[in-house]
Formats: sequence, structure tokens, C-alpha cells
Amino acid sequence: MRPLILCAFLLAPAFGADPIRFLAEKKVFVLDAGPNTIAFGLNERSEIQPLYFGQRLWRDQDLPAAHALREWASFDRTSTITPQEYPGYGAGLFVEPGIKVTLQNGVRDTVLKYVSHVIKGDVLEIKAKDQGYDLQVSLFYHVYPQGIVEKHTVITNKTPNVLTLESAQSGTLHLPPGEGYRLTYLYGRWAGETQMVHEPINPGVKVLESRRGNTSQQSNPWFAIDGPAPVSETNGAVWFGALGWSGNWRIAIEQTSHQQVRVTGGLNTFDFAHTLKPGESLETPPFYLGFTDQGFGEASRALHRFQREYILPGGLTSKARPILYNSWEATTFNVNEQGQTELAKKAASLGVERFVMDDGWFGARNDDHAGLGDWTVNPKKFPNGLKGLIANVKALGMDFGIWVEPEMVNPNSDLYRAHPDWAMHFPDRPRSEARNQLILNMARDDVKEHIFAVLDKLVSENDIAFLKWDMNRNVSEPGWPEVAPSEQKKMWLQYTRNVYEIIDRLRQKHPGLEIESCSGGGGRIDMGILRRVDQVWTSDNTDALDRLKIQEGYTQAYTPKAMMAWVTDVPNFNGRSTPLAFRFLVAMQGSLGIGNNLNHWKDEDFALAKKMVAYYKQVRNTVQTGKLYRLASPRDPSGFQSSQYVAEDGKQSVVFATLHSQQYGRPVPTLHLQGLDEKAVYKVTVLNGRTLELSGASLMHRGLDLNLTGDYAATSVLIERI
Repeated sequence: MRPLILCAFLLAPAFGADPIRFLAEKKVFVLDAGPNTIAFGLNERSEIQPLYFGQRLWRDQDLPAAHALREWASFDRTSTITPQEYPGYGAGLFVEPGIKVTLQNGVRDTVLKYVSHVIKGDVLEIKAKDQGYDLQVSLFYHVYPQGIVEKHTVITNKTPNVLTLESAQSGTLHLPPGEGYRLTYLYGRWAGETQMVHEPINPGVKVLESRRGNTSQQSNPWFAIDGPAPVSETNGAVWFGALGWSGNWRIAIEQTSHQQVRVTGGLNTFDFAHTLKPGESLETPPFYLGFTDQGFGEASRALHRFQREYILPGGLTSKARPILYNSWEATTFNVNEQGQTELAKKAASLGVERFVMDDGWFGARNDDHAGLGDWTVNPKKFPNGLKGLIANVKALGMDFGIWVEPEMVNPNSDLYRAHPDWAMHFPDRPRSEARNQLILNMARDDVKEHIFAVLDKLVSENDIAFLKWDMNRNVSEPGWPEVAPSEQKKMWLQYTRNVYEIIDRLRQKHPGLEIESCSGGGGRIDMGILRRVDQVWTSDNTDALDRLKIQEGYTQAYTPKAMMAWVTDVPNFNGRSTPLAFRFLVAMQGSLGIGNNLNHWKDEDFALAKKMVAYYKQVRNTVQTGKLYRLASPRDPSGFQSSQYVAEDGKQSVVFATLHSQQYGRPVPTLHLQGLDEKAVYKVTVLNGRTLELSGASLMHRGLDLNLTGDYAATSVLIERI
């Protein structure tokens, strides 16, 4: 990689240094995040100017002081071509600003200057303010040993009047000046989430965003930038980042006319106008940024480690994701105690550890036209409440989970009849339904308190270990008539904050409760919700072949531990039928679930499933908490895919391999494994095949040949250090 400053660097770990340092003589901040160093300084205008973001530097002396760049022309003033850590819109700035403000007197000019800073261990706070009026901005940096730095800002109005924020970003990443960079991001739609795109970065601005009220299936708040030299899974410079926010978000990737690539991430500026009264503050979402010179594979492994240790509830102490069974495909809305108990018996016989009853258990819920919002047990379906079913499930050795969709309401419901004003709407405008439902205005405190109360009551009165929290539509008519028009656009922020608050309060009151984030599949997957939930529903599309690409895209950004992957019935979304073994071996590359209608299974299906469940339990910890190496991509024209997981202690590794369809009698490519000890000897066991002993050097350099033939073939290889 090429550094952002014009020096030659010797790259080696620093020893004994504080993770964050201020070099007073140069006015330079140095942040060491594990294998990486981030540096920025104060230039002669007291602007905070980025200097370097890359591999760890061992000599602080190599870092120069910051200096503003010379004006190129009257059209490119120094204020717009000098990189700034957090630029305000003002003084002739024409790149993406970090903040844009309108004062009550109409002034729309912000120029931030350094005031002071505080260093507390691995956290740095830099205080800045506008050069004239008293708008204060605190820039926060938190460094982590996985090579990640977290940026966010707190914006405070210290003026005597109300002001309006029109843009409030979390932070900016500057790459070394140059051309030839490439952008990777995730796009999709319902049932086709996390599809990967690689494209060149050209002059101008590329915007990734959601305006839908949640993270969205259409785009995900993660990116990676590689280049200018060629980059692969195993080699090359990659800068990457992700936003921790589940509402409207925006990431702008910009290449200026001066060959400067900048990435700015934070709250979406669309329909955004956030007023701050005197003394009020706004805190932006965290923006997580990292770097590696070891390709896309190491970039994703760094994020996986970081999420498992610092993001997911419980961190490294959190337990492995249990194998669950969900009743939806077997019974849909037709649920009752006897039918669910019979399904639970069949699930328990497979070795399932958690039984989840899906939609249809509450209110007048016999289809999706009624009952949503009435979170009381349907007395006709469950005359004695849920306790009998839960007791039956627990007697079978499983815990009990249940489906809820608390942010929504059917117009045909007791809740809507009592509180039609609680549904999001504009006065005198139609209320658009989707899936026969409206969306509650969760920004309202009364709605928030009601939803917390009904969920708390449900969990308090029943032995419920798990909530599958769903959200099956996006926002329309985002009105909030109960507040002043100037305040209504705060709805976007407050909605997400209140959802977070409900989940946080539930988990605090019920410490054993676990939660899955679901939004019609992968519509709410981000590092903000992952701080609060144990797992996410990756997609409603459980077609095994489709899931290979969905899961590949997902694992670029997020840990397999949180990625729910179900085995379900066929034919599926595409009218395609794949063998049960193929479906299991695809789903076992994440956190395994089963959603089949077990009432239709044959004896041989149960026998195969029992073997697969037992095998998954044998390798589960390695899959969920190990290092992931993507050996062969499902996007390859050969139709061959393979993923390898290596336990953190190196004692176990597991390989999964699938083949769409063999052509011309060609064998699948030789697999060269990764992450093993060359000098170690391993016991290598092919699923339903032979066992042999091979060295790590042989497995990685000579490789492993698999016998996959025909259509929808799949296998797994268990590798254990001797």
C-alpha cells in the first residue's frame, strides 16, 4: 500500500507505547489499533487533518506535522482540497461535509477549529467548535486490538437559539491519494440480500444508503475498498468499514478531482432536519473502520473477531448458538398446543435444542389480515395459555422461543381500534398498507412504553428463552402529527433509538432472554442491532443454492456465529429441489436451524438429519467462533464453492464443499487449505468417507482432492490436530 504521507515507513509492532498518543511538538495524534496505526494532526489553521491510516508504524518520529495544502485555483481553494477529519459545510467546502447547520438567523456556514482533547486509555475525545458561534463538536475515537477504530461525534448547541442540523455524519476515512481503487459493497432485495458488487471508484460520489426506516435488504452499511495494486482473498491492501445504525443511514464514497478518495458515513441526509435547542446534543452512530494488507479474507476475519468480542451481547462469554426448529413452514398460522407439541417431539428426536413457535398464536390471528398488535394468547388455540406447550417443550430437553412483530399493527386489531393515532401517518392522507399492516410510530413514548409492557408481560408470565423479533414492512407516510412540524423529522432517529431502548430494557430485566433480529429476512442486519441481539435472520430465501451467494456476501461483513441458516423443504423459491444433505451442508456453514415440515418426513430423512445435527454439534464451535477462509466462491462459473473454518486454538478445522453441477466429467478443483500449522500432523476425515493423516504443509500446498460429481453434490471434511 502507499502511505498518505510522503515518507518511507518501516512497519513493525510497537511495544510498550500507549495506544493513543499526542506528539505535542508536532501536534500529531497517533492511534495504534492492534496491527494498524491511524494518525492525524493539527495544521496551521487548527483544522484536524488526516495523515495516515494503514499498517502499524513503529517510529512516531516518521510522522510529519500537518500542513494545509496550497490553493490550486480560485475554484479549488485550500479549504476544499485539504483533507479534514470532520469538515463543516463552510468556507468554500465542496466535498462531502461531516456537518451542515442552519442557524436561526439563516447563517449556513460552519468552520470547525480544534479546541482541546482528552485521552483516556484507548479512547480519544477531540473537542472542536465553530470559529464564530458556539457550536461544539466532540470527535470520539476508540481503538481496538483487531485493527478497528470506532468513530462517532457528539454535536452540542451552545448558542442562545435553536439551530437545525441538516447533516450529521459519524466520521470520514481518507485513502492515500491516487487512482485505480475498487469498491465492494452489498446490495439486494427481499429474498436476495447481501449480493456482492465490485466496481471501480471513479470521480464523483457513490452513495450507499437506506431511506426505508431500517437497515434494509436493498443495501447494507458495509463497504471495502481495495487497490490500487491487485487484491485477492489472501493478499493486498483493503480498507473496510461499517456503520452501527439500524435506521436511515448513508455512506458516501467520493473521489475528488484531486485524486483523493474519501468515505463519509453517518445519518442519512434524506428527509433529515434535526433541531437542537440551546444546550441539546445529538450523538451520531458509531462508524467502524479498519485496514489490512492481507486481502478480503483477513478484512472479514478482523470484523468477525471484533464482533464476537466487542459487539455481540456477552462478547467472548456468550454461548454457542443452539440448533433451533421453527414451526412456520409446518403449520403457518394453524397453531395449537397439541400440534406444536407433536412437532416438538419430532424436532427433539433430531437433537434440536430450541423449539420456536412462529406466527398465529395471538389475538385474532388466523391469517395476516388481523390480530397484529394484540400480543395476548389466542384463547381458542391455547385455552390454558402457553404454559402447557412450554412445559411439554422443556420436558423434551429443549427451551422455548416465540415469534413477535411488535412494531406493526393490523387495522383489524383491538390495538388499532383503540389507538388509530399510534400508526404512522400524515393528517388527511391515505395510510398505505403492506402485508395488510401499518407501522407503529415507535418514536412516540406512549407507543414505546406500551410495546415494552406487553413484551415484558409475555416474557415474565411464560418461560420464554427466545424472541424472534420480526419487521415485515418499511416506513411510509412518516408523519408525527402530535409534534410541531419543525420537530417531525426527528421521528427517523427516535424510532430507532426507542427500538434499541425496548430491547435493552427487556434484556436487562430478563438477563437470560435471547433475541433474533428479523425483518422479512435480512432487512435489519447491522452492527447497531448486533449489539443487542444474539443472531439475525439472514434471508427469507432458504433455497440452498441461492443461500451460498447470500451467505458469502453476509460473511464479508458479519460473523457466521450470528448468521441463522435453515434447512427447509423443497421445492423452494425457484421451484428447485435439492437433496437434503446438500441443504444441511449449506446451512451448517452458519448457525444451524431447521424449518421443514417434519410431519411429512420419511424415516430416511430423520436418520440423515440426526447424523447431520450430531456432526454439526461436533464442529459448531469452530464454525461459529473460528477463522473463516473462503476457499472457492459460489460466484465462480465452475459452480464449486468451499469454506473452511479453523478453531482459534488450531486444534480443529472443518471444510464444507458444494458443487452445483458437474460438466464434461471434470473433477472439482484441488482445495488448498489455509490457516493450518505446516509442521503439524492432522487426522483428516471425509464425511461418509475415508480417514487419513496429512501434514499441514501437505493440506495447504499439495492440497486436498474431493470426489464431488453430478448435481447438487456436497461434502464436509473434519481436520483434527494429532
